[in-house]
Amino acid sequence: MKYKLLTPGPLTTTDTVKQEMMIDHCTWDDDYKAITQKIRRELLKLAQVSDQEYTAVLMQGSGSFGVESAITTFVDREDDHLLILANGSYGERMADIAHHARIPYQMHKWKINERPDAETVRKLLQEHGEITHVAMVHSETTSGILNNVQEIGQVVKEAGATFIVDAMSSFAGVEIPVGQWGIDCVISSANKCVQGVPGFSFIIVRKDLLEQCEGNARSLALDLYEQWKTMEVDGKWRFTSPTHVVLAFAKALEELAKEGGVAKRHERYAENEALLWERMTELGFVPFLDREVQGPIITTFYYPSECNFDFQEMYDYVKAHGYILYPGKTTDAETFRVGNIGEIYKEDIEKLAVILRQFIESREEKAAVS
Repeated sequence: MKYKLLTPGPLTTTDTVKQEMMIDHCTWDDDYKAITQKIRRELLKLAQVSDQEYTAVLMQGSGSFGVESAITTFVDREDDHLLILANGSYGERMADIAHHARIPYQMHKWKINERPDAETVRKLLQEHGEITHVAMVHSETTSGILNNVQEIGQVVKEAGATFIVDAMSSFAGVEIPVGQWGIDCVISSANKCVQGVPGFSFIIVRKDLLEQCEGNARSLALDLYEQWKTMEVDGKWRFTSPTHVVLAFAKALEELAKEGGVAKRHERYAENEALLWERMTELGFVPFLDREVQGPIITTFYYPSECNFDFQEMYDYVKAHGYILYPGKTTDAETFRVGNIGEIYKEDIEKLAVILRQFIESREEKAAVS
């Protein structure tokens, strides 16, 4: 059975993107290397930056591989100090990366339903002159909150620090003018809002900063500097690349442009989210976040107050009708999540609402009988 994934990635892709993976390519082939170079150019356009100032580097592995590659290449263990702004699991994962790499860092945490605020960041930077780099998540899928990267980027730039942003589940689904927002390095993944499939991450970064990073990396395979130097020559990856995934991603970029670019894709995601919020609240589900901080990517809902609610039972029922939900990731409350991205449209949200209503009614009927 084919399912539609209501998740933050991997997500539902088009049949035409899947079809691209039926083609085999050699990593040394000039045509394949040309595809890599085209992807790199297209990513810079999506980031609204020039190839004179920024470059795009593709890195094998999931999004976390890309984040680890960036942090462990950019932050020197001897001379630098990293400030991590966290309001969810993926901010905390940055701290895990820094800890394992023995990078000097500190983490400032907010509640998962609260955004990091620029004034607090300003004070932290004033009080800790040793801070050279600041890292945070844009769309924190722990809760679905969309953090205010733009305001914080301005504060970081005023302090003269380097700004690293994990835009894993927002890049290409939300407009991110990277240069204007003061972002020095932004990381995302093939299987998110571009709507490709899992297999590589990508890092868009200021060239002048990357040029200073030779020898910094703690890893051979995740050395962002060496990956860039190799890829700059002709599009060749240092080590074996996920060829089928790259071809699928190139097709996904074409389909993004055909849809109308980031603005139109964001419009569709935002419409999905608004309709989901409306239909779910009509069914009695309570959203975890306040409306003003809710992002368009994924929405978290509390478990119903009834004491015998079983998420797995609801998950199985929805799955049997063709959709996949996502379990909660918060530690403060029992929740589940519904993704709004991928090849998902308003009619899918309406279908989900019907399925959930049927599930609720079937439970009520069972309760009445017993």
